[in-house]
Amino acid sequence: MKFTFAHNNLNVYDLEKSLDFYEKALDLKVVRTFEPEDKSFKLVYLSDGSTPHQLELTWLRDMDRPYNLGDNEFHLAFVVDDFAAAYKKHKEMGCICFENPSMGIYFISDPDGYWLEVVPA
Repeated sequence: MKFTFAHNNLNVYDLEKSLDFYEKALDLKVVRTFEPEDKSFKLVYLSDGSTPHQLELTWLRDMDRPYNLGDNEFHLAFVVDDFAAAYKKHKEMGCICFENPSMGIYFISDPDGYWLEVVPA
């Protein structure tokens, strides 16, 4: 028996704002969506176009407040081939929330407050 990663899920409050962020900040593209007939929720799967792993964004129609992320001690990590250019872009976007120069990494925060680690290749 072998298990492989399929996707990670993040629930988002404002789907359009999140889709815009993930495309601008990380160049992720929508590869498929699912929405039931009653339109009570929407699933949007994003891909980096290189790996089979996907990010699933879940929007719930009846959610009436931003998500409480608690201590937000989890994160997703992204490897980038041009770390300096990515850092400059994210600095201009104002989304860098934590830097660790001694480890050579930094984190950006999405519109819902999820942290995303950026690691040089």
